[in-house]
Amino acid sequence: MRVILQRVKKASVIANNTKYSSIKKGLMILLGVEHCDDKSDVVWLTKKICNLRIFDNEKGIMNKSLLDVEGEVLIVSQFTLHALTKKGNRPSYIKAAKSPIARKLYEDFIQSMNNYNKIESKFGSFGENMLVKIENDGPVTIFIDSKNKE
Repeated sequence: MRVILQRVKKASVIANNTKYSSIKKGLMILLGVEHCDDKSDVVWLTKKICNLRIFDNEKGIMNKSLLDVEGEVLIVSQFTLHALTKKGNRPSYIKAAKSPIARKLYEDFIQSMNNYNKIESKFGSFGENMLVKIENDGPVTIFIDSKNKE
């Protein structure tokens, strides 16, 4: 699993010309599921994300976690995070999980974040074309791949 985390002041998802979900201060999470991912990737990423100290403390130093600041979370499925661009000019998405597997792990990830963070996660509309609006805070943008645990 791959994620791009963006620390935001606010973020929202619009699907079918309707605001689908929105958050205030917290994390915008773009989640890409690979065909070989499983529940252990979900668990590891959840713990890593919730405890990552990327929010400012009182001195303006990034030393607080999502849990510390009681931040909100907006999760959007993003299969393009597994794009292979080595050959040619058209990305290949062969490593991205097929829809049934990706949807299940995406839903597992949302549930895991809800259980760990204690603040209900918001999410995008799986498999749909969406307009994602963010007000990046910092900007702070971090890439994490669960295959690089060590």
